[in-house]
Amino acid sequence: MPLPRDVPVISDPVILARYPFLPQATSLTQKLALENNITLEELLNSPRMEETRTRGRLRLIESMQNKGGVDAMAMRDIHTEGGQMLESFSYSYARLIVAASEQEVLMSRWAQAEAERAEKLLAVDEIALPLIAETYIDQLQRKKTDEIDSEMNSEKNIWQIGMVDFIELCTKITGERWRLLNHNVKKGWVDLGDRRMASAKQLARLLRERIKQEILQDVKNRMAGVTDELAINLAEPLGMVTNLMQRVSSERLEMSGVEQQDWPPCMRMAVNELNSGVNVNHFGRLFLASMAATIGLEVEAATAFFENAPDFNPGTTKYQIAHVYDRGYTPSGCSKLKLNHRCAVQIGDDRLCDQPWLDHPMKYLRAKQRRRTQEQQFAEAQSASSKEIENDKGEEETPSQTK
Repeated sequence: MPLPRDVPVISDPVILARYPFLPQATSLTQKLALENNITLEELLNSPRMEETRTRGRLRLIESMQNKGGVDAMAMRDIHTEGGQMLESFSYSYARLIVAASEQEVLMSRWAQAEAERAEKLLAVDEIALPLIAETYIDQLQRKKTDEIDSEMNSEKNIWQIGMVDFIELCTKITGERWRLLNHNVKKGWVDLGDRRMASAKQLARLLRERIKQEILQDVKNRMAGVTDELAINLAEPLGMVTNLMQRVSSERLEMSGVEQQDWPPCMRMAVNELNSGVNVNHFGRLFLASMAATIGLEVEAATAFFENAPDFNPGTTKYQIAHVYDRGYTPSGCSKLKLNHRCAVQIGDDRLCDQPWLDHPMKYLRAKQRRRTQEQQFAEAQSASSKEIENDKGEEETPSQTK
């Protein structure tokens, strides 16, 4: 769905600084830059902007480490010009780093974290919520509950969203409350909110999806403007964030019980693709989740496989993986993997896969485990034999040494 043609005017600098991704926020950033003589060079290198750069780096670090997104409260008094500058330009600085990275994974994670931060704030921000909702949702209105005859909602006013907008935004959100059949629908309008989730909170959750899309598209559009000189200037913070992202992914993928070297090629391919930001198809994702369940990984460890996926959502992913675990799904065999383009090898690529009896990834894993166990036992036997020989030699040499 296209965005509204006419966005509301927002003149309050507090709102514009608190939500710096808004299209209306550009005017505040330009105004602050002009009044305080902040150029790109100043932002990148000036000592007076060091706190801003630090806050920008923290926004990115939190997008890697904080499952709840960027810390919504880690800011100065945003009612002061200093606080507004810090939030506005730290966002701009973080966006520059992400654009310079040209990494789909980093872009997606950062956009997700900023959108989650916005959701937290909007859920309790009665002033900004309608303005931002009208910026991103085309069909939206607020009605008194007594006009709608809603027994499920105790709020004085509830939000209604156009059915087309609702269907588009809720497709990536898991849970019964997001199904259209669980909402009151009348003349193309969907009532938001129920006893478990207030109307404003549900609207904020839907907005999170649209905000993430817009942030992601914005940073992709800015990639073309990143010059070689700018990329060199941002090399240090970009390297820091990239290394952190790789380390966090590595730590979360540490497995117990099954060695990574034992994984079948199809499983390694799915993990590597997701880690590179590739949008693996549904069959591949279901296969990976069911493999994780079968080999005994925790749900959190399985969820970590998907953290670099372009559409990763922590809550949704964990819910879907838990569903796979609860239902006891088993991994597909080699024939189905080949049919769905999820087989990772050709004939001759892996001698084990070429064996006629190997028709399932779990057979591959067990064969690798048996081989590794046999190799360890052989190595231990060799070591023990060497020690016996050395002991025998020592006993033979003792008499001659006495003489």
